[in-house]
Amino acid sequence: MAGKKEIPKLGGRLRQLRRREGLTQQQMADRLGISPAYLNLIENDRRPLPAHVLITLAQTFSVDLAAFAADDTGQLQSELLEVFGDPIFEGAELGTVEVRELAQSQPALARAVCALYRAYQSARGQQGGSPVALESVAGEAPSEEVSDLLQRHMNWFPDLEDLADKVRKEGRIVDDDLTRGLVRFLEDRHGVTVEVIRASQGQSVLRRYDPEARHLAISELLPPRSRNFQLAHQIGLFEAKPFLDRTVADQTLTSDEARRLGRVALASYFAGAILMPYAPFLEAAESMRYDIELLGHRFRVSFEQVCHRVTTLRRPGAQGVPFHLMRVDVAGNISKRFSGSGIRFARFAGACPRWNIFTAFQTPGVIKTQVSEMPDGARFFCISSTVKKSSVGYAPQQSPQALGLGCRVEHARKLVYADGVDLEHLMPVGVTCRLCPRGDCTERAFPALAAPLHVDENVRGVSFYASPLQVLG
Repeated sequence: MAGKKEIPKLGGRLRQLRRREGLTQQQMADRLGISPAYLNLIENDRRPLPAHVLITLAQTFSVDLAAFAADDTGQLQSELLEVFGDPIFEGAELGTVEVRELAQSQPALARAVCALYRAYQSARGQQGGSPVALESVAGEAPSEEVSDLLQRHMNWFPDLEDLADKVRKEGRIVDDDLTRGLVRFLEDRHGVTVEVIRASQGQSVLRRYDPEARHLAISELLPPRSRNFQLAHQIGLFEAKPFLDRTVADQTLTSDEARRLGRVALASYFAGAILMPYAPFLEAAESMRYDIELLGHRFRVSFEQVCHRVTTLRRPGAQGVPFHLMRVDVAGNISKRFSGSGIRFARFAGACPRWNIFTAFQTPGVIKTQVSEMPDGARFFCISSTVKKSSVGYAPQQSPQALGLGCRVEHARKLVYADGVDLEHLMPVGVTCRLCPRGDCTERAFPALAAPLHVDENVRGVSFYASPLQVLG
């Protein structure tokens, strides 16, 4: 039936959990109160996972139901399509159906394939294309692993939200005197002295904590809003330590570097919750219709900090607009990504150049809007703008970055940026060139996976990879 929502297939997740626990199907079935034959059907997605069994699963194995049932198959499928879109797989005849079945039925195997491909790419890049043993190549970049962790939790950490509210209350931290309240809390609760140091004492360091002397140094190069963020970040490292230790022990993070970076990311989440407490911030965001700049003025935070905070408004019963967020540099490198809207990001190749985040560099500081349509028909409303890092003086030159923030088009009218925008005026975009089926795109960098390159020396179109007949037709 058209429009019918597909029931999530959880068999692969259940099988992965069973194997991680070291149980046979008989042992798992006994614990869940079902027959081994029925468990086998569930694991192979031939029967749905009943609600009562899911509840038993959560109680027996301390499983987070939201995380267990979260549908991340689409993103995994998209990553696999990117992998098999590489020219090395030409002729393999692997289509969408086969890839979807692999992502749904064998998610662990699918992720292993992606990890192997990342190692292959890294080896190829490090050796200039020459062969190299894959075992000599490090695994996935720590930042990618941390992004995966945040994505799996949908950037929602209620424990940090509750702790931030508790710290604000116990520390009597109020918006009108944030800096004083944060410094007082560090001194009274943790015996930490805070000093603002001059740039000449360490221009490359913006925050440094000395655990031996219990001394926190903040650079004068940071504006007041950034100083507050660093103070709150340090409080998060102290107050949320048990939660940080527990969360970064997740198997998603495979190296010490990734775990340390995960602690930084979660402490930053805590800092955002301190400076922009959930209930007042959500109320302001809805009343201001998500005007990022006005929210920044009210809560004394930066444009980027507000953009990060609006992606975390996922409290049950008090949710904000589900946003996606991406940050890129002028070379197209994606340094941050999170999808709360369902949009798919390129994992192994360059993103679509039609995304308005790339045009933000043409008009620095100006917020640009775009209504886009993906090849599968999904529509998104997005804004983008360049962002400026905290100044470090005149001499150092910093590369500009741009932020893209967006939501599904049905939420667009909740945003002030959609006023006067024709939401039916669509820009066709894709995830990445190899996966995009549009043959009439004049900005193609590579041929589409579904349409191999055909060269006619007698015909030259406006793009080498676009079909001249489709462009002219």
